[in-house]
Amino acid sequence: MDYTALAAELLDKMQMLNKAGPHRPFIEGLQGGAFVLHYITLKGGDVLPGEIGQEMGVSSARVAAALNGLEDKGLITRRIDKNDRRKILVGITQEGKQYAERHYQKVLETAVKLLELLGEKDATEYVRISGRLAETMMAQEGNIKCCN
Repeated sequence: MDYTALAAELLDKMQMLNKAGPHRPFIEGLQGGAFVLHYITLKGGDVLPGEIGQEMGVSSARVAAALNGLEDKGLITRRIDKNDRRKILVGITQEGKQYAERHYQKVLETAVKLLELLGEKDATEYVRISGRLAETMMAQEGNIKCCN
């Protein structure tokens, strides 16, 4: 099968989806400071900035900028690891946990609304296909390059 026409249609649909806008809070909830807070919460304790960067797939400079903003807001703490003074441990404050939970609930509500718009059958299929695409892309990591 020649996937070129199908890929062009996919790009068109993705552009339409981007213009539609209601999904933005959903996408933004999976990035930046909100992602960092959610990640630290899921880990259940202190994490290294490098772990955050690896999980997000972003540079250390981007992680540092996110951490600076979160620290300024009192949502995280940074401290030197007592066992290895070269390492900085990032923890979450109680206020950060509360913020992360509220934000996660808002993102979850947005996701529910989007899936409800599709209906049960299409929503289930969309989630299945999204998972399949994510698994396939992770297996192909580094083999698919774009736009360089």
